Amino acid sequence: MRSSHSLDAIAVTFDDERLVADAGLILPATLAKHLGLKELFDDHVDLGDAPGHANVGRKAMTLIHSALAGGDSIDDADALRAGSTQAVLGHTVSAPSTLGTFVRSVTWGHARQFDKVAGLLLGRAWAAGAGPGAEPFTIDVDSSIVETYGLKKQGGTKFTYNKVRGYHPLLAVVAGTGDVVHCRQRGGNANSGRGAAGFITETFNRVRAAGATGAIILRADAGFYAGTVAAACRAADVRFSITVKLNPAIRKAIATIPEDAWVAIPYFLDGADVAETTYRPFGKKAPLVRLIVRRTKPTPGSQLALLVDYSFHALVTDRQGETIAIEADHRRHAVVEDTIRDLKYGVGCNHMPSGRFGANAAWLGLNVMAHCDDVHVVVAARV
Repeated sequence: MRSSHSLDAIAVTFDDERLVADAGLILPATLAKHLGLKELFDDHVDLGDAPGHANVGRKAMTLIHSALAGGDSIDDADALRAGSTQAVLGHTVSAPSTLGTFVRSVTWGHARQFDKVAGLLLGRAWAAGAGPGAEPFTIDVDSSIVETYGLKKQGGTKFTYNKVRGYHPLLAVVAGTGDVVHCRQRGGNANSGRGAAGFITETFNRVRAAGATGAIILRADAGFYAGTVAAACRAADVRFSITVKLNPAIRKAIATIPEDAWVAIPYFLDGADVAETTYRPFGKKAPLVRLIVRRTKPTPGSQLALLVDYSFHALVTDRQGETIAIEADHRRHAVVEDTIRDLKYGVGCNHMPSGRFGANAAWLGLNVMAHCDDVHVVVAARV
């Protein structure tokens, strides 16, 4: 790994106590330098003879640092050219027009080269102390809608499930740290689970290659309730808990649970209980798993209060452990929304800047790396 200690010697001073500058980039820029991120781009991303093929590392790092400084568009990178910001970053800052040519040169195949860089970066960061090592850890997989406007964005002109046009990327996030260990750009008309089995298989392979040797748990919502997802987990020796939709078969299984099997949840809403039974999802040949169910009384005044005694929330899992503990842990899957919020409003994933699908896939990958660079700085500070 190539390294330079030039950034370590920088001292930041202000000539006005009211100034706020991009000196806050020193820590992530120094970390990126020590991890050799720019060199990873130069070594592993080859744009061929495309117009933006030169100086890939410099351009990628400019976009990453722009995202960390609050830029959410290509034009915002121009702020990095002010004052002595370039000295803080440790690389030449490319102009927005150059960056636009660069991202428009990226095809889907090139975006997969960015994936390789992200995997190698994860391995280096985790080897430096940011990873779980032999400790067990949980991965939350989810998708998110990135709304687009107009009808000229490749892959972003179709309506998503929530009736807006946009993209529908997949994300795999380490619970507790917010480290995004994998992402994949998809068209807006993709359902939540499309390509999920292959995506999580790549995720498991990536974190193992990065040095994670402990037990892994995958948590997912009902959009990922599929036999292929469960099979991918079993093939990788990963335990799973996945929310299920209340179809007739699930309701029939819940109805078999005897009343005395329900146990009150002491730390939840008044009148909430949990119980479990066995269930065989995904076909007659699939293994039996645990079906864990939480029931709650309808809130006063709700329409459900006139129709049912309880509302039910169920999940299937092959995990071992106490029913109440597993149900509570699965509910913590909701923390993935914090990371998605940070990706959209902490960096630049609240929109996609180009009309080309490959360019927007690159934009997603670069912003995820920016987010993770920030996460690794926080972890490094803790250790």
